[in-house]
Amino acid sequence: MAMDAATIEKMILEGIPDATVKVEDLRGDGEHYAAYVVSPSFTGKSRVQQHKMVYDAMKGKMGDELHALALQTSAPE
Repeated sequence: MAMDAATIEKMILEGIPDATVKVEDLRGDGEHYAAYVVSPSFTGKSRVQQHKMVYDAMKGKMGDELHALALQTSAPE
């Protein structure tokens, strides 16, 4: 079962409430998304740590209900 962009955004915001999130459906198939996440919580964290925070927010849906999620994460400038 595929997820929609609104569900992905909601899950990320539940896990990282101070984030600004934009999700795009890359192929229009409901299975390949890109997420752009900016959060003060990422300050001082490596890119790997930032991505782990997003994956944790997805609560195990990666690779199951969500086939592919390209991530771009950063702390606000």
